[in-house]
Amino acid sequence: MYLNKETTLGDIVAENYKTAAVFENHQMDFCCHGGRSLAEACAEQELSVDTIIKELQTALTAGDTETADTNSAGMPQGIKQWPLDLMADYVEKKHHRFVSEQIPIIEGYLQKIVQVHGGQHPELEKVQNLFKETAGELSMHMKKEELMLFPYIRKMTQAAVSGRKIEKPGFGSIANPINAMLADHEAEGERSAGIRNLTNNFQTPADGCNTYQLTLKLLADFEADLHQHIHIENNILFPKSIELEKTIQG
Repeated sequence: MYLNKETTLGDIVAENYKTAAVFENHQMDFCCHGGRSLAEACAEQELSVDTIIKELQTALTAGDTETADTNSAGMPQGIKQWPLDLMADYVEKKHHRFVSEQIPIIEGYLQKIVQVHGGQHPELEKVQNLFKETAGELSMHMKKEELMLFPYIRKMTQAAVSGRKIEKPGFGSIANPINAMLADHEAEGERSAGIRNLTNNFQTPADGCNTYQLTLKLLADFEADLHQHIHIENNILFPKSIELEKTIQG
């Protein structure tokens, strides 16, 4: 994989998800702001481009226990080349399902630690409120994708395979709902960063109990899944869908 300072973060991670760990370590947003060049992102963080490129190259060449189907980060191999309907199915069945399952679990644990530790750690109530916003907004966001955007992506993919044209949908260009989804992702990224900051990067304080530790671990896992989810959509699925639409509308 060829790396240079003008390559965007989104393209780098789309090419090989192992590079995501480098960006995560330096808190460089490759999902919501994946359109920035490596040089721009490094300048914002006051990091050396050459140093980051070396770290990316190390991540790419490091041995791991990858299988033929997924890499060490759990990202499917070759997803960038998948048909778009399969990619939409994957996002819905893996990421949407994960979010729906984890929300009530995390909300329950947050309620417990706020009750027990909220007096000594008032930031927990802020974390709880942010996650409550996430639960509501992300649930609505996923429903919009499942009921409107993803069905149209599947319809476009089928049209491309059969060589037929389709009429414009009621929402006009697919760029319209995609822009709405991108705005949702931006807001979600800000809430996620807020939770990370309030919890000191998900670190359990000295007086935190096992439930406190488990809750922060669940929040960290939720963020990691969200980053992968948004990356697939922002940097692969959505741009490819916009390009596909140009070829199948009558």
